[in-house]
Amino acid sequence: MFGLSSEKIVILLVLALFILGPERLPQYAKSFAQFIKKMRTMANSAQAQMKDELGEGFEDLDWKKLDPRQYDPRRIIREALLEEDKPAVKHSDLNQVKVRKQANLTAGEKPPFDSEAT
Repeated sequence: MFGLSSEKIVILLVLALFILGPERLPQYAKSFAQFIKKMRTMANSAQAQMKDELGEGFEDLDWKKLDPRQYDPRRIIREALLEEDKPAVKHSDLNQVKVRKQANLTAGEKPPFDSEAT
């Protein structure tokens, strides 16, 4: 929880006991618990609102993928740099397409002309 080990949590609780005193500690613990409940309620209502607004098909949305802690710009850049640049169409494929189109013309037929082509 927040990168704290159990020993650190115990130390924080003992410090809170000494700083706040045994009289005020239950009151602060109660207000902290109410704060946590409110935050949990807000998170659940926001999730329900998102599901309502997104509509059908998003019921099984993986909320862990939307966690901003999953965003790692170094990983994204590394993956982008390691991707191989693959041409969409090979040059040899284009030549074959041109040959096929020309082969479909009958004798004496003119090939199509596009005046707007550059």
